[in-house]
Amino acid sequence: LLLLLLLLLFYLFFLYLIFHCEWYLSGKVFTFPEETDTAHVILLPSRQEFKAVTVCFRSFTDLHREHSLFSLSTASSFNEFLVFKSLNEELNLHVKGNFKKFNVLDYKINMWHSICSTWNSTSGIGQLWLNGNPSNRKFISSGVDINGPVKIVLGQDQDAFGGGFDSEQSLVGMLTDVHMWDHVLSPCAIHRYTDELNYTPGNVLSWSALDFEIKGRVLIEERQRICYN
Repeated sequence: LLLLLLLLLFYLFFLYLIFHCEWYLSGKVFTFPEETDTAHVILLPSRQEFKAVTVCFRSFTDLHREHSLFSLSTASSFNEFLVFKSLNEELNLHVKGNFKKFNVLDYKINMWHSICSTWNSTSGIGQLWLNGNPSNRKFISSGVDINGPVKIVLGQDQDAFGGGFDSEQSLVGMLTDVHMWDHVLSPCAIHRYTDELNYTPGNVLSWSALDFEIKGRVLIEERQRICYN
């Protein structure tokens, strides 16, 4: 009986690791291998309310169409904080249902890009950083904080709280080094992240101890690095 109980506990623990994970993901990537309206990763943040936000990640894709890169929603606003690659050479930053377009001529396919997005509720100013290069600073939304509960999704754009996915807005590609802070990072801190130097991990989401759930066909793989020897 004791052996059966131990086997049951091991099985339940194994299921927990599969469906609800907190892993040290250094050197790993999330791979989204196909266009779908189901496959995504749910991120479970350490807090639910924000007066300011910085989100950084590295992405890789060959998509020419629009696609979601980071989607945070609340029950009152599905685009509470959304980083979205639109058509043409533009990245859109949505905050509390409002958004601004940022021209990013260096966003090329089949290349890794480091992207950081910042916003402060007091000033309402949002900014994007692509590979260490800052965008113009633009007013998006001010006066109201992000108040949870929140749902954070990678790989899909939320058009409903935690759902409403559209395959034509899904990411087909890879994401890694996802971090989120509850304040606006300094330019020097963003450059340290971009250059993969000794940067401080996110205090809301940290790739080194990420709490997440995988839904559908999303793979955890080693990040491929080019060897010239």
